[in-house]
Amino acid sequence: MIVIYSKNSVPIRITEERWKHITRRHPEMVSQKGKIEETVSNPDIIQEGDFGELLAVRFYPKTPLTKKHLVVAYKEVPKQDGFILTAYFTGAPSKRRRVLWKR
Repeated sequence: MIVIYSKNSVPIRITEERWKHITRRHPEMVSQKGKIEETVSNPDIIQEGDFGELLAVRFYPKTPLTKKHLVVAYKEVPKQDGFILTAYFTGAPSKRRRVLWKR
């Protein structure tokens, strides 16, 4: 298990079960664990998810899929613990979501 500290200084866990979920659904993420860690700890923006989760978003000029934004969905429960739900590459951050923090 890996622990990363979010922008709010909350420890965020990546469990083996979640890592398998991410790589099974998004095979391009297999070698991207470092980018996931960097995105959670040092995002470009944080958006509000639909179910209380946070979406850390960071742009990468080079990924397995060309230049993309990495989105990492995670929960902070409340301020002492957190965990990653999923992670995926996308062309751009969602324009419909509320931005909670921006670099």
